[in-house]
Amino acid sequence: MKFKRVFLMVLDSLGVGETEDAANYGDTGANTLGHIKENYDLFIPNLKKIGFLDTLNMNDNKQVDAYYTIARPKNAGKDSLNGHYEMMGIPNHIPFKTFNQGFPFDILNGIEQVTGRRVIGNKCCNDDAIIQELGERQQNYGALIIYTSADSDLQVAAHEDCIPVSTLYQYCERIRALTLREEWRIGRVIARPFTGTPGHYKLIQSGRKDYSVKPPEKSILDSLVEHNYNVIGIGKVNDIFDGQGINKQMKANNNMEAINKFTDIIDKNFTGLCMVNLADFDSLYGHTRDVEGYGKAIEELDVEIPIILNKLDTGDLLIITADHGNDPTFPGTDHTRENVPVIIYSRDFLEPKRLEVLETFADIGATIADNFDVDMPSIGKSILDELK
Repeated sequence: MKFKRVFLMVLDSLGVGETEDAANYGDTGANTLGHIKENYDLFIPNLKKIGFLDTLNMNDNKQVDAYYTIARPKNAGKDSLNGHYEMMGIPNHIPFKTFNQGFPFDILNGIEQVTGRRVIGNKCCNDDAIIQELGERQQNYGALIIYTSADSDLQVAAHEDCIPVSTLYQYCERIRALTLREEWRIGRVIARPFTGTPGHYKLIQSGRKDYSVKPPEKSILDSLVEHNYNVIGIGKVNDIFDGQGINKQMKANNNMEAINKFTDIIDKNFTGLCMVNLADFDSLYGHTRDVEGYGKAIEELDVEIPIILNKLDTGDLLIITADHGNDPTFPGTDHTRENVPVIIYSRDFLEPKRLEVLETFADIGATIADNFDVDMPSIGKSILDELK
């Protein structure tokens, strides 16, 4: 069975249980969805109907409207770059580095040299918390607030009245070049302009700009574009792949905006792949360890599921998955090494059911490549023939 359009929805950080190697990452017992369900009265009847909750224990449920299983990570990390790379057929055996205790002097000194600005902050912190703490000082001294989110990133914040957004972008381009050195191996440099007054600062979400490393090799997305298929990226998808393999990008400031753009694209006539990342699960609720907020965000998605399914036509395939875990009940603020859910829906399916466990996220990309008859990735195997 082949499909004209594939829609891939990535629920950023919504893992479904520890991996076999979780202990190597300090994540024994992690279970993002499971622990949210245990600590919050989660009501998601529509996701339940497509097997979402069955991925927690891999129950054999034949009364479902979609195929369901889990996928195991084979990449070396537990972040968005590694997760998305693997999903699209790029192996990565060296994890990007994180700097939870702050960046070393050489990086900070280098930033001051290439920007001519003083650096303040230098810690692992929530976005809103650090601009409230240091925003006034940043304005007074014309400094750059440098921080990280516990992911492999270096974030640069400045008030738009003090440092124009265009200038902040120039600084981040210089910092990106500086931090490409192998001994630092930082996945993303992120520009975070903000506005407001002391005690009432607010990030300008539309002004966020990510400077990712370029994918180390060709991905499924590149193969699709080379064969003249549409590849539409919504949310931070374009930033993750540094624009490679994307021929139409759509920014989104939050989950609901991303979902609305996703459903709008379903109404368009195209042939190829539409991929959306719902980042709020991770950035707003996972890193901040907000169980209730995470649960409510899943419920908000659940309300949209019938709308999405009703819009899909015959010849359409929907895949819902995640890129890593971020258990909001776990200590600290870091991601967690987890398996991810894989939900596969089409109006064309006759008897959807549980599938065997996918041994790598790359099975998703391989299935997409197989569907469109493009170059198969070096990792992953297609399960297209199992979808009937």
